[in-house]
Amino acid sequence: MSTRDDLIEATRELLWERGYGATSPRAILDASGAGQGSMYYHFRGKEALAEAAISRNGEEMRSQVSADLASGATAMEKIRAYLRRERDVLKGCRFGRLAQDADVIGSPVLRGEVEEMFAWIRSRLTEVIAAGVSGGEFREDLDAAKTAAMIVATLQGAYVLARAAQDAAVFDDAIDGVVTLLSAARHQ
Repeated sequence: MSTRDDLIEATRELLWERGYGATSPRAILDASGAGQGSMYYHFRGKEALAEAAISRNGEEMRSQVSADLASGATAMEKIRAYLRRERDVLKGCRFGRLAQDADVIGSPVLRGEVEEMFAWIRSRLTEVIAAGVSGGEFREDLDAAKTAAMIVATLQGAYVLARAAQDAAVFDDAIDGVVTLLSAARHQ
């Protein structure tokens, strides 16, 4: 990898572990092994580097979510694949953690990256659910957009609850709950 990539990868991990405000340029340089001044050679500053790291997180997340939502034959199978994908639950979601960081929310550039990711996930889930409704898998009165928002909110909340309890089983319980609710919305 290049020094630029080393800086981005180190920043991705530090943002996930510490958040934006608690990640100093020195910590990034130390974690990346890059030399003094490398960050400013490749990026305009910490915010530009964080933007590149969040963008790379977005590419990875889009790839994962797209694969999940393409993996089943039915809408329910696709949603289950998304919800039950292997995750490092106690570390939390890379984007969910950023949404809770005041410094990220205070930056229009960084907040925009996070907001865009959640909007993209909701739109993809909305498409899957709408296809399930139009295909007769789900009841006609199921609102695809609101249901997609519920799924994303439950997933993010499940991370928070599991981290607070330091117990991944809490995450699994929340996911099982949303799957049960979705199953109840299926055509009988």
